Amino acid sequence: MSRRTRSLSWILWPVIALWRLLASIIELTGRFVVILLGTVLIFAGLLVSLTIVGAIVGIPLMLFGGLLVVRGLFWSHRRYSHGHAGH
Repeated sequence: MSRRTRSLSWILWPVIALWRLLASIIELTGRFVVILLGTVLIFAGLLVSLTIVGAIVGIPLMLFGGLLVVRGLFWSHRRYSHGHAGH
């Protein structure tokens, strides 16, 4: 690393740290919204499927909501954020 690059990265570290903090907050907010939406869809599917005719729509709605909750809880975006096919 050259001296100029090292001094530039030292000057920009507060901006980089703030950017990473904001990205983390947005990621956690997105996860919360996905989990909340999945939970709402599960309950909506449960209410719709109380009738036999509504079960045709309600059961897939509950499954989709469950998948959203699982994705919000266990999916990590950092695994796929490198931009390299091999990583």
